[in-house]
Amino acid sequence: MEALFFEYKTLIVFLHVISAVIWVGGMVAMRFAAHQSFLEIQDPQERLRRIAHALKRLFIIVFPFVIILILTAIVMIKGYSLPQSEFASLSHIKEGIWTVMFINLVVMIKRRNRAVVFLEAGDIAAAKFSLGIIGKYMVPLNIILGIVAIFLGTIFSTSL
Repeated sequence: MEALFFEYKTLIVFLHVISAVIWVGGMVAMRFAAHQSFLEIQDPQERLRRIAHALKRLFIIVFPFVIILILTAIVMIKGYSLPQSEFASLSHIKEGIWTVMFINLVVMIKRRNRAVVFLEAGDIAAAKFSLGIIGKYMVPLNIILGIVAIFLGTIFSTSL
């Protein structure tokens, strides 16, 4: 794995960084740009439909990058021999952060899908609750965790 990593190091690190930027950046754009636009839609059911649709598009866009991020992280961990280095604990923290973020993403996808079912059934209150949890808590959590993980990655890039 080390040979593979060092042969393609620039590409692997680039794919890792761009994947993190797209994942975290997509959530920032959704939460702080698109969300504000959705609030201007007067009809609550239409607003929720638009939010659900935008979340679906976001998840479709970011999911492949999440997979790339995980795969490149594994290659870099092995390539840099992080578990045997002075950065082992920092590496485990970063792995834990991305794991929590991934689990949170999967739960967001499930909540969004459940909200669509509620919307189709005419249960606007349940759909609003389901989508509200995503916007108020889950996306901001992943944004904060993603920024921390990117910062830890910066520590690695300047130290390895």
